[in-house]
Amino acid sequence: MSFDEEWSAARATATASVTMRLNQVPTDPGGGGGSGGGGGDLELNQDHIGAIGSEAYKLHTRLQADGKHAATATSEAAGSLTKEGFASGAALLKAHTAWESQVKTLVAACANISNGLNYSLASHAKDEQQLHADLTASAIDRYLK
Repeated sequence: MSFDEEWSAARATATASVTMRLNQVPTDPGGGGGSGGGGGDLELNQDHIGAIGSEAYKLHTRLQADGKHAATATSEAAGSLTKEGFASGAALLKAHTAWESQVKTLVAACANISNGLNYSLASHAKDEQQLHADLTASAIDRYLK
């Protein structure tokens, strides 16, 4: 079986499973979500997601400055040690380079988290508006017929 065939079969199975679960959602408008109900509903709490995104942005901003505060001193120390013939100078420079690489990776990850959550909130709000418009148009259309 080719990858495309396996992927199509897996997608069909997942779609059928989601459809069956959606068809079984109770019509009770207040039930289902949350941690105590035992339901499998996805709950999007915009305040919590916004707070997480805000903290990720704050961490991103602080890491950009605080992650580099010893860069100059470390480079100078590594240069001085190397100039004096100490092997630890090269090791310190290697550690410094690794540190800078890790800080850049962490800064990028924080930016991805913050941007991704901001996008998710905006996308969710847009989807909610579209659903509301579609349902409103559907109700109007039904009354006109």
